[in-house]
Amino acid sequence: MIYLDFAATSPVNVEAIRAATPYLTTDFANPSSTHSSGRRAKAALNDARERVAKLTSAHSSEVIFTASGTEAINLALSGISLAQPAGRRIISSPTEHQASLAALNFLHQFHGFQIDWLEVDKFGVVSPDQLETLLRADTTLVSLMCVNNETGTIQPVNEVASICASLNVPFHTDAVQAAGWMSLGFNNPAISALSLSGHKFGAPKGTGALLLSRDIACEPLIHGGNQESGNRSGTENVAWCVAFAEALSLLPDVEQEGSRISKMRDWFTTTVLADVPGSSLTGHATDRHPAIASFVIEGIHGASLLSELDRMNIQISSGSACSSEHEESSHVLKAMGYDDNTAQSAIRISLGHTTSMDELEATAAALQRAVTDLSLYR
Repeated sequence: MIYLDFAATSPVNVEAIRAATPYLTTDFANPSSTHSSGRRAKAALNDARERVAKLTSAHSSEVIFTASGTEAINLALSGISLAQPAGRRIISSPTEHQASLAALNFLHQFHGFQIDWLEVDKFGVVSPDQLETLLRADTTLVSLMCVNNETGTIQPVNEVASICASLNVPFHTDAVQAAGWMSLGFNNPAISALSLSGHKFGAPKGTGALLLSRDIACEPLIHGGNQESGNRSGTENVAWCVAFAEALSLLPDVEQEGSRISKMRDWFTTTVLADVPGSSLTGHATDRHPAIASFVIEGIHGASLLSELDRMNIQISSGSACSSEHEESSHVLKAMGYDDNTAQSAIRISLGHTTSMDELEATAAALQRAVTDLSLYR
C-alpha cells in the first residue's frame, strides 16, 4: 500500500506511545489527586506542558491541552470572542477549515457576531490591504489559517498579525497543517492564539493544544474543575499529553526536511502536469506547504479517481478528510473561483516524512493510468 494522505492523519510515532504507556498503566492516577501517584501524574503533565512550550517558543502557562485541533480552534474563536468586553465583529476567510467556519457560524447565529470575510485570489491568498480596510478598533478577533489543508497555500500570517497588533485586535491562526513543516514560534507578540492537532505529526488522535497569550482573556467552553488554568475543565489525559509533547519533540528540522520534501513534491507536480491530460495545480505555485500537491483534472470526478487509485492500493484524498464523505464540492476551490464541476475533480496528494521517491513514481504512473481509464467511460 502507498499512503499519501498525511494531511488527513499521520501514523502514530512508536516513541510517543512508548512515552505515554506508563500513564495508561502504572502511573494512571488523576493528576489532581494529592497522593504520591497523583503527584507523579501531575509532574508528567507539567513536564509535557513545559516541553511543548519550549518547542513552540511559548510560556508553559500559555499551553492549553485539548482533545483535538477542532477543539483548540473552537476554544480560540468562541473563547476569545465571548470574553471580549466590546465589539461583535470577527474577520476571517472563506477558505478556512470547517472547524473554523462552523464556529464562526455558531457565533453569528447564537451570539450576534458579524463575520467580515476576506476575499481570496485565484491562489487562495488573502489581501493584507483588504484587511486594513475591514479592521476597526471594535473588531473582536481576526482568525486566519497558516496553511490551507486542501491546497497547501500559505497565508501571509505574520503580516496579518502585525496589522492586527497595530489596533490591539487579537489574532488567531489555525496552524494545524503547519506543525512539523513550518516554524511554530509563538514568540511573535502579534499572535494571540495558535491551534495545533497532534495526529498531524505523529501523536495519537484525540490530542491537540491551543497556545494562548497570557494577556488574552478566554471564556472556557467546558466548565467544571478549572483544569488547564481554568480554560478547559475535565480530568487531563496525561498519557496523551505526554505523547503529544514527545511526538512534537521528535519532528525533524523544519527547514532541512521542508527543503527535502518540497523537492519531491515539485518533481511529482511537474510529472503530473506533464503526463496527466487536463490536470492543473491548485493553490499557490511556490508559497505552499512543502508536502501538499493538489490538482483539478478536467472531466474527471475526484471521488471516482480516488476509488480507482484505492483499487490500486494507493491512498490519497479529494481534499479535507473532514468533509470528503459529503458530495458537495470544495468550498475552498469555489472561493478561489472554480466552478462546481471543476471543484469536484479535485484531488490532494500529501507526503509524509517517510514518503519515498519510489512511491511517488508509482503514484504518478498510476494516476496517469487511472485518468486514462476513467476518460474512456466519459
